[in-house]
Amino acid sequence: MKKILIVDDEIAIAELISDSLEDEGFETVIKTDGRSAYEYINDHKDEISLITLDIMMPEISGVELCKFIRNTVDCPIVFVSAKGNTFDKVLGLEIGADDYIAKPFVVEEFVARVKAHLRREERYISNETGEIIKVGDIAIDTSSLTVSKKGKPVSISTREFQLLQYLMENAGKVLTREQIFAHVWDTEFGDIGTVAVNIKSIRDKIDPDNEYIKTVWGVGYKFVKVIR
Repeated sequence: MKKILIVDDEIAIAELISDSLEDEGFETVIKTDGRSAYEYINDHKDEISLITLDIMMPEISGVELCKFIRNTVDCPIVFVSAKGNTFDKVLGLEIGADDYIAKPFVVEEFVARVKAHLRREERYISNETGEIIKVGDIAIDTSSLTVSKKGKPVSISTREFQLLQYLMENAGKVLTREQIFAHVWDTEFGDIGTVAVNIKSIRDKIDPDNEYIKTVWGVGYKFVKVIR
């Protein structure tokens, strides 16, 4: 049974999320402040399949908690917050979250997006063969989920890795935002603008000069083969 950690100081929201997920067969644990969540994650990091985080919480904010735990756990992290403006979404994704769901939300959509994240995670865990994909100076290892540029490791989130892998596997092809969202997020729900946010984050980390990831205006993106 997959265990989902719910971190939210609004107990009514936390219990709604918990009940919805338990109805789908998941085990849930609720923590109502950042510090107790941090301590729980340190003690149970190998048991947790996914974490939902509110932004505004006592002790330690969701943003700070995400920064602390991103290098501790590899599971998906989903912000669930009433702070739904673009800046907060971008910030949440840039510090390592895999998704951002604004309150109030439709329960069915929330559950569908959680399931989609878990399905994606299962696919990568089950990929035991693995391979190295290299385009220009950038290389990814699909077995260890690691990225390097010019031989130097680059730290990116699991979602960013999945997106980068999809782009590199289709190097030279124009991929629409809809194609990318459907493949990487594996759901019909959600904000397609998340694609652009994650593209920006990847560019900041491995492609600041926009050599590899090209925007095809009005369509989507293309990963180009840079020849040195």
